[in-house]
Amino acid sequence: MSSKVTIGSDIRQARRAVEQLRMEAGIDRMKVRTRVRRVHLSQANRAGLQVSKAAADLLQFCTEQAKSDPFLVGIPATINPFKEKKPCAIL
Repeated sequence: MSSKVTIGSDIRQARRAVEQLRMEAGIDRMKVRTRVRRVHLSQANRAGLQVSKAAADLLQFCTEQAKSDPFLVGIPATINPFKEKKPCAIL
């Protein structure tokens, strides 16, 4: 009996998820054409990829902030708090 309840619950949950996705797919979004760099896309997509306005804004923000991102440009050795002050003397 409990397996039937679990299966029924899973089916209801899946139906709700499908309905939610259908609703989200039906939302009219603003689309813009953008250029994408450093991403392996086909030649057709490199000419201009159609994305939502929010995605284009996010891409622009990330591109602008990339020059100051420590994960991309690294941390200068003079201010790196994790750099060893002196090598290990035991080895």
